[in-house]
Amino acid sequence: MKYTQLGRTGLKVSRLVLGTMNFGPQTDEPTSHAILDAALDAGLNFVDTANVYGWGENKGRTEEIIGSWFAQGGGRREKTVLATKVYGSMAPDGETWPNHDKLSAVNIRRAVDASLKRLRTDHIDLYQFHHVDRRTPFEEIWQAVDVLIQQGKILYAGSSNFPGYKIAQANETAARRGMVGLVSEQCLYNLAERRAEMEVVPAAQEYGLGVIPWSPLHGGLLGGVLRKEVEGGRRASGRSADALAVTSVRAQVQAYEDLLDKHGLEPGEVALAWLLTRPGVTGPIVGPRTPEQLDSALRALELELDDEVLTGLDEIFPGPGPSPEAFAW
Repeated sequence: MKYTQLGRTGLKVSRLVLGTMNFGPQTDEPTSHAILDAALDAGLNFVDTANVYGWGENKGRTEEIIGSWFAQGGGRREKTVLATKVYGSMAPDGETWPNHDKLSAVNIRRAVDASLKRLRTDHIDLYQFHHVDRRTPFEEIWQAVDVLIQQGKILYAGSSNFPGYKIAQANETAARRGMVGLVSEQCLYNLAERRAEMEVVPAAQEYGLGVIPWSPLHGGLLGGVLRKEVEGGRRASGRSADALAVTSVRAQVQAYEDLLDKHGLEPGEVALAWLLTRPGVTGPIVGPRTPEQLDSALRALELELDDEVLTGLDEIFPGPGPSPEAFAW
């Protein structure tokens, strides 16, 4: 396993992040535990979740599955860098009771304690704001975070789905309070969706945040979806099917798969390996539903992409370029 520092911190994390969103809704508890054990055996120490995972009436279920895994002992918790998130409503399904969502000091305090209980641990290593809260000032957010750090309930704070200017606002406010501020940003970033390169990634680099891309396979589009149609009769579904219905997108994905066929490479592994070459990236989030899918993701760590492949990928999926040149002179 390869490791790196999380942003400007001294915390060492694996260059792949185990995403757990499927634990509960699509992957049962025994299989989830098997994936967690396999990841730890491979040296993958960075596990990401969120309080809302499980969804609907099962919100919190994913954290419970991780908590029951920690409870098995064997150093599982001690070896894991644990990240979870706060923002989405944790009110009983169908209710819209106030102060059960977003980033008020009230909800942050309530949400941390509830997550700790479900996760069966006394602290969260990386506590992430799942989305921007436009109505809560950062002064209030950092006041709540400062208390939690002093209490030993969280160690670091990170953001998710923040635009560049909010990363700047958050960390400038933290600096005025003498706080470390955000140390990571979890954003949508992959070969087919590179808008983060305009401002989010540069802002993260400027302020010393590690970038943690989610959806590295872009909902399956970069995982060999067209090849699977031909070889196994499996057709894309959901958002992947909608995207492939657009002629230009289908042609782009076909060109991607043709390029990798030429070089004898697996699409899903290349999509992950490409992210590992990007400046500022700590590691992409992989969300395996089975142990076999985890094995495929781990192989990406050993994949070296040569200049010909990297150039071909840029030609098929050109990035937007830096800001402001991407939209101005």
